[in-house]
This record gives sequence, structure tokens and C-alpha cells, in this order.
Amino acid sequence: MKNTFPVLESDRIILRQFIDSDLESVFAGLSNPEIIKYYGISFKTLEATKEQMTWFADLENNEKGIWWAVCSKADGRFLGAGGLNDLNKKDKKAELGFWLLPENWGKGYMSEAMPLIFDHAFNEIGLHRIEGFVESKNTNCKKALAKLDFTLEGTMRDCEIKDGNYVSIDIYSKISGK
Repeated sequence: MKNTFPVLESDRIILRQFIDSDLESVFAGLSNPEIIKYYGISFKTLEATKEQMTWFADLENNEKGIWWAVCSKADGRFLGAGGLNDLNKKDKKAELGFWLLPENWGKGYMSEAMPLIFDHAFNEIGLHRIEGFVESKNTNCKKALAKLDFTLEGTMRDCEIKDGNYVSIDIYSKISGK
């Protein structure tokens, strides 16, 4: 039987399960050109964004990962999202993903949210490794991962095609206890 969805908290934020009323906020994020510039998913309509909400639920139901809505503890305002996908229990690893609505950039929310997710991943799920795959030109994300003590492992050059152009992907990792 599945446990209750884990709610994670710090002084300023709460990470909780997505709810139906988050749809507009998820659409605002995943249709925003500043966010989707380096993000693998985008939506053009509110209706199409329901696919992402279903993905969040299916991910957890199929035990392939877990994503949280990142919200202000003071007023409940939706700030962004973060979590783990491609969870591999055999190899004890998962891929990290996160995004914030632009008005929340530079306020330390992800630096506060990510350690909560790491603690859950390493101590509750039992992971050994968290991976981050970042487009090489995404300097903001790379700076955030450096602040979170991720290690750059290398670059896969011209490994994906985006908008008709090859992009390179930098591989980062964080290992439990390190």
C-alpha cells in the first residue's frame, strides 16, 4: 500500500503534492519563454497543460519519481516545481528537475527547496545518486547546481536536436553523503 504523499517544509517554503487548482500556475510556467528556453516540455494551452498534471500523478503512481509544487509557506502562493523523475530503484538513482516562475528567480527558493528534496531522496527513498542533465548554454541552471554541490561529470556534445539545431548536454551528479 502506498504511503501518504510527503510534504516537505523549510522556514519559507512548503513542498506539496500538485492539486487541480495548480493548473494555471503550471501553465504560466511551462508556457513562459524564459522557462521553456532550456526546458524539455512546453504547452501552448491550458487544456494541453493537463497532460503535465497527469504526468505528475502517473509518475508517483508508477513509482518512477516524485514532483512537488513549491509554494510560499506564508501565503500558499505557487512559486514553481521541483522533483525527481526517471527513478531507478535498482541502481538507486534519479534525475533532478526544477523550475520557478520568473518573478521568483534570485530569491533563494530553489536553494531552499532542493536540500529538502535531496534529504528525501537519499534518506527516505534510499537513492545513492541524483543526476542533472543541463543544456550547456543554460548558465543559470549550471550556477544553481554548483551552489548545491553537484559535480560536473562531462559534456555530451551535440547529443540532442532542439529547434533544428544540435545542443550539448552537461551531466552533473550529487552522491549521497558527499
